Amino acid sequence: MTTGWMIGVLVEGEGRASTPSRLFFAVAQPDRARAEWAAADRAMLAGTISASPHGGMEPVEAIAELTAHKMDQLGLASGQVRALGDRWPRRWLAVKVAPRPEDQD
Repeated sequence: MTTGWMIGVLVEGEGRASTPSRLFFAVAQPDRARAEWAAADRAMLAGTISASPHGGMEPVEAIAELTAHKMDQLGLASGQVRALGDRWPRRWLAVKVAPRPEDQD
């Protein structure tokens, strides 16, 4: 069951490079649209949200679902929005391992 979302937001702003940078947010909202809006609201504190896609990335995009276990493990409370910066948030994302061909028999 999804209880939160990892959202990426393209932000342009003072002190940033000429190309928009992607900021990541962990949002404890089960509804994807509400999570995207909450992340966009928080991203506006860092700069202007990009008006159009850049480099194949949407201005506001849900990256992955967050499980209740992962949110508890990393201390994200219900309704909370946590800014994670501009680096890929690998601690927050579950690693999915593809089955090996010999295991599929």
